[in-house]
Amino acid sequence: MPRPAAGQVPTGPEPRIANDADLQRAPAAGDPLSERVTNPAPAAGRAPHPGLADRAFARAAGSEPIDGNAVRLLQDATENFPAWLDAIRDAERSILFENYIVDDDEVGREFAAALAAKARAGIDVRVVYDWLGSRDAGALWLPLTQAGAQVRAFNRPRLDSPLGWLSRDHRKTITVDGRVGFVSGLCVSAKWLGDPERRMDPWRDTGVEIRGPAVIELSRAFAEVWQACGGDPLPGNLTAATEESRAPAGDVRLRVIAGAPNETGTYRLDLVIASLARRHLWLADAYFVGTSAYVQALAAAARDGVDVRLLVPGASDIPALSPISRAGYRPLLDAGVRVFEWNGTMLHSKTAVADELWARIGSTNLNIASWMGNYELDVAVEDRGFGAAMAAQYERDLTKATEIVLTHRNRVRPAESAASPAARRARGGSAARVAAGAVSVGSALGAALTNRRALGAAESGLLLKVSAAAVGFAIVATLWPRVIAWPLAALGAWLGAAWFARAYGLRKQARKRDASGPSASAEGGRNGNGKDAS
Repeated sequence: MPRPAAGQVPTGPEPRIANDADLQRAPAAGDPLSERVTNPAPAAGRAPHPGLADRAFARAAGSEPIDGNAVRLLQDATENFPAWLDAIRDAERSILFENYIVDDDEVGREFAAALAAKARAGIDVRVVYDWLGSRDAGALWLPLTQAGAQVRAFNRPRLDSPLGWLSRDHRKTITVDGRVGFVSGLCVSAKWLGDPERRMDPWRDTGVEIRGPAVIELSRAFAEVWQACGGDPLPGNLTAATEESRAPAGDVRLRVIAGAPNETGTYRLDLVIASLARRHLWLADAYFVGTSAYVQALAAAARDGVDVRLLVPGASDIPALSPISRAGYRPLLDAGVRVFEWNGTMLHSKTAVADELWARIGSTNLNIASWMGNYELDVAVEDRGFGAAMAAQYERDLTKATEIVLTHRNRVRPAESAASPAARRARGGSAARVAAGAVSVGSALGAALTNRRALGAAESGLLLKVSAAAVGFAIVATLWPRVIAWPLAALGAWLGAAWFARAYGLRKQARKRDASGPSASAEGGRNGNGKDAS
């Protein structure tokens, strides 16, 4: 069957897709996969779980499946914000609130007021915000703490950690009473509502409401970041499973994937899904800068007949990142991956749906900063009904997007038939996302120097800008060497002082352990973690 014309949104799957019977067949004798568990007929509404794939999911994500949940799909701020506020106002025991961005605007103030009201009513309210993402929201925290809430900022700048600020708490989650939880890509900001007077559309984003045994895992993920902020750990009663929290609320299976710096669970899971998808793999991402391994996995799936699509912003809230991301489309388009750009102000969703059986929703973007540098939180839902709902929403989103194609000159461009979007470009951004874009720039520069991969025409503009910057740097260094030397000397002094302070602190801790006697040393040895037994 011929591929749809450029810019045309497909209405159905490609004919090469395997059907459900194919998904459930037993492996033929001599098949390399013949040793896997034969896939039984799935229960109503439940996706089939072959033994091999199930263990691959668990090992990759570092998360076991949790049955017995009810999951509700929430679209955009118009559905997410009211659901969050209703849950907060209905809280009876505890509220665990964590978000990357909390703005000091009408939305941020409404949430702060709701949390403060519950704290005054005696509810245990705990808030974690990212220092960098919420740097302009300082006026919100004092009224909260005065009302009795406990508030912690994640990763304030430290002189002894010059590059520590690159790791952020990018999670967006709320847990109430251990019975209902929310995971999404939405931040607490009026930007998600849009501004019609300025031609700013509401931001497109996705979240879920969860009830059932999985909610306690959201509380435990919150406890991890609460502890990372410093201070006393979260009380055990907020993370302990009770008879009430174990009670089934539905029949949906899911995994809670709590990403942390230097851990790659979500990245490994995304690679596994790209390998296991048989019919389609539809992705939406706000800041796509895929690694070589992930781009190759998507390309391999497309060449194998999988309908792979990628929906990204047409006008990112980081303007410099859009051309960087577009430069990475060429290998995907060459392999048959279909790429679409959102026509509205901003697409901020981070979702994936495979074969209408598996879906991921949360805060993780498809870039190095999210996969490996930040605290992130996602849920992977393994349910046929939920997967079908996600796929249907994805197809509706494509009606508001423009397909990106390769021209006859092998350039990456929007389809010629695409109309100019009426919405204005969103503004704002974060250093972590700029760092993710820098990875793509570094990849292009490395390829230009080493010839280890072919560069596309779409990368020529990027290389021209970088070359101009390099020549400008050389001119400045030649004519005004102190302009370069003094900042480098200051940076060197800062790094040296930071490393010295870290080394001094470690030696001081070691002396304290030695001074406490051999019993403490033995206890520390039994712990095997190099920390005091206490």
